[in-house]
Amino acid sequence: MTDLPGIAITGISGRMGQMLLKTVQDSDVVKLAGAVEREGHEWVGQDVGTASGGAPVGVVVTDDPVVAFANAQAVIDFTSPTATLGFAEIAAQARAVHVIGTTGMTDDEIAKLEPASRHAVIVRAGNMSLGVNLLTQLTKKVAAALDEDFDIEVIEAHHHHKVDAPSGTALMLGEAAAEGRGVKLADVRDSGRDGITGARKRGDIGFTAIRGGDIVGEHDVLFAAAGERITLRHVATDRAIFARGALKAALWGLDKKPGEYDMLDVLGL
Repeated sequence: MTDLPGIAITGISGRMGQMLLKTVQDSDVVKLAGAVEREGHEWVGQDVGTASGGAPVGVVVTDDPVVAFANAQAVIDFTSPTATLGFAEIAAQARAVHVIGTTGMTDDEIAKLEPASRHAVIVRAGNMSLGVNLLTQLTKKVAAALDEDFDIEVIEAHHHHKVDAPSGTALMLGEAAAEGRGVKLADVRDSGRDGITGARKRGDIGFTAIRGGDIVGEHDVLFAAAGERITLRHVATDRAIFARGALKAALWGLDKKPGEYDMLDVLGL
């Protein structure tokens, strides 16, 4: 047991933190090495098992990532952009693989990960599921095959607690569509329509975000032309798919050279 790779989990009390905890505990190829929560959180100082409503597991929740990462070979991080940037620096110092599932990061924030990637492996993806990453590849291929007579719209739906829009996955799909067409998403992105917006601009890639209930994640890429439509779709019904993908990424990164990678690298796509 002691020879297994150690995994540290950030944001341990959150939805993904709890799913990651269960996934690591159920695994026979990794062990839990650390658990992080924000300063002042009621779980800090408690055994993570007890705080989660179960039996003690021998790992105490801390608000100090240096302590949590010290004995970890990988860090799995689904938190906030600001927190993730801080964790990246500390994970790099620990030479731990940093798996980032945090969404809502700006291009400037993503660029700030580069110094950490010189010293450690970073695997960052807007979505960790196999199905979504296959959908990304399909979106790129279909966009490359169709001309601008086909309008592209990325439609995503998530639970009402989600704080960012469009989702990281939707932006992944938009980037794939833009790459397929040989353009930059920033130049053709169309989102946040409200009021009298005028006609849709030819070649734009649109985004629509739906928030409600407990929807885990639904993503459609619509290619719409006069007289016909093509829809590519992925529906997630269990948040465990993201946790399993993140764990796969962490294990994959253990023997890789420092650098920035994504789930397409992990999955060999």
